Amino acid sequence: MPRSLSRPRTTTPGPRRATAAAPLALLAALLLAVTACGGGDTGSEGAAESSGSGAFPVTVTGSNGEVTLEEQPGSIVSLSPTATEMLFAIGAGDQVVAVDDYSTFPADAPVTDLSGFTPNAEAIAGYEPDLVVLSNDQNGIVDALAELAVPTLLLEAAGSVEDTYAQLETLGEATGHADEAADVAADVQERIAAAVASVPDGVEGMSVYHELGPELYSVDSSTFVGSIYAMFGLENIADGPGEAAGGYPQLSPEYVVGAAPDLVVLADTKCCGESAATLAQRPAFDTVPAVVEGRVLEADDDIASRWGPRIADFAESVAEALQG
Repeated sequence: MPRSLSRPRTTTPGPRRATAAAPLALLAALLLAVTACGGGDTGSEGAAESSGSGAFPVTVTGSNGEVTLEEQPGSIVSLSPTATEMLFAIGAGDQVVAVDDYSTFPADAPVTDLSGFTPNAEAIAGYEPDLVVLSNDQNGIVDALAELAVPTLLLEAAGSVEDTYAQLETLGEATGHADEAADVAADVQERIAAAVASVPDGVEGMSVYHELGPELYSVDSSTFVGSIYAMFGLENIADGPGEAAGGYPQLSPEYVVGAAPDLVVLADTKCCGESAATLAQRPAFDTVPAVVEGRVLEADDDIASRWGPRIADFAESVAEALQG
């Protein structure tokens, strides 16, 4: 499966390594959703609508429909690394009693052996949660938890930056931290805008290659991370091939070298040990403009794959690489 923006211990902890032979669409869908990383390019339709202003009961709408919480949840289980990051960022960390085995951030998250890849309803229910948050309906877990009367909020992988803000809002309403969630979303939005504004005018029209792994899986502009590059006015070399591959094409070395990207972002540094140095050692890659001019961003796999608040960190890293 391809790793994506939302990769688990993209994630990086990164996601479990996928092979070049793995079905691309399935890979992108599963990894993006569990990290954190569903089909990141499909968006989170219906996953971020909410009603209420902090008082309970409150009704929020996830990809699994409306969820009504009679009281502020005090025992939350998160099976999504991205949701875990969001919950702690908005001040709901004290309410989180368990997270999946890929939720590696923040460091004090109560990591367990619960799996977002192979979720077990009985194991989850053992924590007596009054709210479960996940980003992927693996193995029919949503229905299984419903049968156990466990309130469950499904927030699928984001397809755009706006989805991040919307999901923060939803989690804020669901946990009783609406104001804090609004503040976090505003801060992220401001930081991204500042990062975009900080790059030279000549950046617009430059090309970018985003690498998910040494097998040369990439992301196009229809994906969440691709939308961030679009904010900078960058041309994505994966846009052509990506259209027929659900947004996550596997490129050939010849294609990447021939596309001559001005910026290369390596989102496989933690999982696979890739670096600017190893990139330059590949046949003909030492001729790529990004390598020649020193515009190779060695990204943190998790930050470059999850659509939580740390997308601002990622945007700032991209800006710094473009400035350099």
